[in-house]
Amino acid sequence: MPVWLRERRTGIGRPAERSRAEVTAAAIALADREGLAAVSMRRVAAELGTGAASLYRYVDSRDDLLDLMTDEVAGRYALPAPGGPWLPGLLEVCRQGRELMLRHGWLPELVLTRSALGPHGTDLLEHVLAVLAEHSATVGRKLEAFAVMNTLTAALALNELNGSSSARQRQGAYLAHAVATGRHAHLAAALTSGPLVPAPRFEDTVSRVLVGLLGE
Repeated sequence: MPVWLRERRTGIGRPAERSRAEVTAAAIALADREGLAAVSMRRVAAELGTGAASLYRYVDSRDDLLDLMTDEVAGRYALPAPGGPWLPGLLEVCRQGRELMLRHGWLPELVLTRSALGPHGTDLLEHVLAVLAEHSATVGRKLEAFAVMNTLTAALALNELNGSSSARQRQGAYLAHAVATGRHAHLAAALTSGPLVPAPRFEDTVSRVLVGLLGE
């Protein structure tokens, strides 16, 4: 059962001194500071100045923490009321999603590997469906568009986060080696045909995918 549908345990003895929101905030702060791998029941409890056992009043496992963290950030969109052309409306969702993912570098991984949909995520889905309310696509295609938006935004944000200058240098060095072997004719032609065209902007990439999926 999703964590949002489970009653909080009251435990025995003193009433709980924390709330699920405080536990979630502590987990997010820890992930922002030290990365997703640092998030554990023990470490989050230490952030709150309590024992790990006390967290089981609010969550059953680390998986619950991860779901709560993802959904909490999904509540931080500041989207305008639906109206007007559908593509700009969806691009605004993607733009804000990218900003949130770059701010919380652990988030793209969770979006790509976990399919939890909590209260805030459901509100976001409702917004996307409202933007697409007058579109002729089927409901199934609209739901697919929502999933693709999330996945593509996360993948592109993750690429940005991992695209440090040192990583690009390592990649460039290996590509030069691969071309020098003479076994990759198409790659060599692509890299030596002239100045490289800059990578498409985030919005351009997302626009082409959404138009391809939903039509004009």
